[in-house]
Formats: sequence, C-alpha cells, structure tokens
Amino acid sequence: MENSKKTSMLNGAMILMLAVVLVKVIGALFKMPMTSMIGTVGRGYFNSAYEIYTPIFAVSMAGLPVAVSRMVAERVALQKYRGARAIFLTSKKVFFVVGVAGTLILLIVALPYAKYIANMKSLKAILCVAPSIFLCCYMSAYRGYYEGLRNMVPTAISQVIEALGKLILGLLFIRAIMSAGIVQYHQGIAAGAESAEVFGTLVTTEAEANGVIVPWAAAGAVLGVTIGSLLSLLFLMVYHRISGDHFTKNQLMASPEPEQGSAIAKEMITIAIPMVISALILNITNLIDTATIQARLASAISKDFSLIISMHSESINKAVELARLNISDSAEVVKYLWGAYGTALDFKSLVPTITIQLGVSAIPALATAWAIKNKGEIRSTIETVLRFGMLISLPAGFGMASLATPILTIIYGRGNSSEAIPLIAPILICYGLFTPIIAISTPTTNMLQAVGRADIPMKTVAGAAVCKILANFILVGMPKINIYGAVAGTILFYILIVGINMFCLLRVSKIKVNWFGVFFKPFIGAALCGITAFATHGIIVRIFHFGSPDSLLNAGTVGTVAGVFTGAVVYVISVLLLKTLVKEDVITLPKGEKIAKVLEKYGFLG
Repeated sequence: MENSKKTSMLNGAMILMLAVVLVKVIGALFKMPMTSMIGTVGRGYFNSAYEIYTPIFAVSMAGLPVAVSRMVAERVALQKYRGARAIFLTSKKVFFVVGVAGTLILLIVALPYAKYIANMKSLKAILCVAPSIFLCCYMSAYRGYYEGLRNMVPTAISQVIEALGKLILGLLFIRAIMSAGIVQYHQGIAAGAESAEVFGTLVTTEAEANGVIVPWAAAGAVLGVTIGSLLSLLFLMVYHRISGDHFTKNQLMASPEPEQGSAIAKEMITIAIPMVISALILNITNLIDTATIQARLASAISKDFSLIISMHSESINKAVELARLNISDSAEVVKYLWGAYGTALDFKSLVPTITIQLGVSAIPALATAWAIKNKGEIRSTIETVLRFGMLISLPAGFGMASLATPILTIIYGRGNSSEAIPLIAPILICYGLFTPIIAISTPTTNMLQAVGRADIPMKTVAGAAVCKILANFILVGMPKINIYGAVAGTILFYILIVGINMFCLLRVSKIKVNWFGVFFKPFIGAALCGITAFATHGIIVRIFHFGSPDSLLNAGTVGTVAGVFTGAVVYVISVLLLKTLVKEDVITLPKGEKIAKVLEKYGFLG
C-alpha cells in the first residue's frame, strides 16, 4: 500500500511536470510572434498589465489551493468522504469571494497605476486581464480538490487548455485588431482626407495610426489570456460534472457528518493566512530589490566608476562601440547592468518551475501520511521529493553552469544583447551551481504546509528576505562587487530558506533522511555530467572551425548540443552505476515495470 501511494505521488508529479513543460513551450510560441507583431512598445503595454496583475493575483491565490488540497487529503485519509465534498463546496464559495475581491481591487487601481506608473495606453490591457483573477481563483477550487484526491490530470489538462487558448486566441485577436486598424487608416487616407479615423481617434500619419492600434492589439493579446482562463474553468466544471470524485454510496453513507461550512472556511483561511503573508513578503521584497539594487549600483558607480567599467570592459566597450550604451550617462550604465542581471533571471526559474510540481504532488501524499501517523510513508514521501528534486535539478544546474556562455551565445549571439554575454555568463554560472537549492525551496515549503506547519515557511521567508535586502544593500554598493552582489543576496536567500525549512521539517516529522542516497549520489553524477559537457564543447570548438559567429549553425552550436547529449549520457550511466534510483521511482515511468525488472536484473537499482 505504501509503495502504491508513493507511486501515485510520483505519477502525479510527472503529469504536472509534463504539463508545465508543454505550457512553457506554448508560452514561448505565444510570446515570440506576439512581440514580432506588436513590437517592443506593444510588449511593454502587455508587460505593464502583468506587472500589476501578478502581485494582486499572487496574494489573492496564496495558500488557498494548498489549504484545499491538504484538507481534502486529510479527510479522505480518515474516510470522511462527506467532509471532503463539503470542503469542495465551501472552497467554491470562498474562492468566488476572493476572486471577485481581487478583480475589483485590480479594476480600482488600474487607472492610477496606468496614469502615474505605467502608461495610460496600457489601461486597456490592464482592464482586459482583470477578469483572469476571478477565473483563476474559482478554477483553483476544482484544482485544489482534485489535487487533494491525488488526481493531477484535471489540473494538468486545464493548464494546457489555458495556454493553448492564450496562444490561439491571443494571436488571432492581435492579427484581427492590427489588420482592422491598418485598413481603417488606409481607407481614410485613400479617400483624400488629410487625416483618418482609427478606432475613434484621428491620425495623420502611419506612425500615429500605429500608436493607436498597438495598445488595442496588446489588449487583444491579454484578452486571449483571459478567455484561455475561461476555457480552462469550463473544462474543469464539465470534467467534475462527468467524472465527479468517484466516492461510492457506501463510502458516503459510512462517512461521519461533515463540519459546518463556516468551520471549514475558518480552517481554510487559517491554513492560508501564513502563505498569504509569505506571498506579501516576497512581493514586497521584489519591489524593494528593484529599487535598492539600482540605487546601490548608482552609488557604486559614483564611488569608483573606472573600476566598474574595467570589470565589465568587454561588454561595456562593445556596447558603446555599437551605440547601445552611452557611457557618459551613469544612469544608463545602471540600467545596462540591471538589464543584464534581469536576463540571467530568466534562466534561474526554468528548473524550479518544473520541480515545484513535486511539492504540489507531495502535499496530499504527505498530508495523508501525517493524518494517519504513518511514519514510514512520511519518510518515504520526503525522501522521494528530495531525491527527485536532486535528480532533476543537479544535472540541469551543473549543465547550465558548464555551458553558460555557449547557451547564451546560441540565444542572444545574433541579437541586440550579444555584447552583454560576458557580463551575463558569470551570473548564469552562479545560478546554475545553486539551482538545486533554489529548485527544492518551494517543495520544502509545501511539505511543511502538508504537516500543518505553514507558519515556519512564513517566518523563514521573512528572515531570509531581511538578510537578502541587507546583503544586496551592502554588496551591490561595493564597486568591486556591484551587480554580482545581487546574485550573492539571492543565493543567500534560498540557502537560508532551504536550510531552515529542512531542519524544521525533519524535527517536526521526527525522521532521518538517507542523505547519501538523496544528495551525494546525484551530486557525483551531475558533477561528471557538467565536466563532460564542458569538455565536449571545448574539444569540438578547438578541433572544428566552421560557420560564421553570426550564423546559428557553427562549431559552437554543434559543440553545445553535443555537450548536452554526452553530459546526459554520462549522467544516466552514473546514476545507474551508483544505484541512485529505487524500484518505486522507475515504476512511475512509461513501461516502468519492465524497465525496473531489467535494471534490477543487472543490479542497477538501489
């Protein structure tokens, strides 16, 4: 029974991971043509809508889906099936209220935000994204319920539907709006008039016409996102009506009377409050970071301008030569360094976005084990989350660090950021090496939430945030460290979170983890993977010389691809020889039982 539950958790995590990968791919397929169609300015309007939407959505949603998942899992473990259904019904009411409140808040702040912070032309996009808060909140009642039942399929499918809706509808709306606007302009000019009316505004030039069309097109892109959320919600509602929760009549009849809705709502909110506070702290920390890092960079530049310029001379001199940077303007140098740092941040979250699904899947499994006091399953679940987190994040992080410059060259080598690669690469190397710590920060938080100690991550985040801000303030302001101080502050933040969370989790659960199997074995394989990838790339680049640096197909690209492939092969062999995998892990894979038998036959399983 214990093994089947563990397998269920891993299956759920893998389903969610696959969905996240698909969503990321679909997201890239959406953003690239969107940017091409509406331009950088239009992308700015689109981003402005999300910059105000994201923090309101994060605070509105923080904790509630986790609370539902945990409460449902606990009731089912104790065979309180009517109680589980009562939680679902209550959660829909709570999420409805929270969603409406979040949407209203965004609508209220939209105008002042657009007027004083963003741009009045972004107001249309902000208004279009506002309903998404309600839609996403309400659908999370369904997602949390099914996750509590350890059925991750509805969540995964709904995420893909949401992303596909965004891709298809968003791009269609952009094309339709852009075409309609251009047609209006040309028809007006063709009639011999000096001006044309485009979407109710008189314009005299095509540039003015685009100035009117692009904000509407950006709003169309955002509207595609909102309708994608609506389609996702409709899928979940239909799925629930058709499939239900599979509780039998006998189970429901034998189940005790459920708690009152008010008591359920109180418990739900009590569980969620520490997570809401954590979300607030994180968002406030990010805002403080945005302001203080740039201010401290300006301070460092004023202290020793020549030192900072010499540190980043390869990038800065090239940027000046290409007229992409005015070195006489210190404010522009600050923005240049800040922009390089932001580019590296895009890579920092790639692996954690995948491993976070381990925590989501672990909540019902660990909450169930905790409710029935099954110490063996508690230990097994915690070890599985940590081991899989390391198996995924260690090779990915070390590979990213070993091939940082080649990867950046492939992506940015022919664009407007090509000269910044020598500046971005060290940041990416640092984040790559510490990816395993970053990747398991959220799963450790989720596991504490599953055992009823959501207060611990809240305190941990608060303390780590203070340390991060102080570290940034001190280190970024030092000319010899400058922007790299922000990297050190971020890494310190995650080390504190994971270290304290793990200490408290093991203390609360009273278990001991097999650190050798969980961390050391994957670490050896990942180290060999990184070394192999680095060596393979270096050998190919030194031996072969073909393709222009301005071309995508050259020795560097081939060496990078070969390095990734050989590194992956070495990692798989290392994992097998070190017997890092256990049988229950392998069974979760497609045709896992057959693979497990073969590996067990040759002694490759731990």
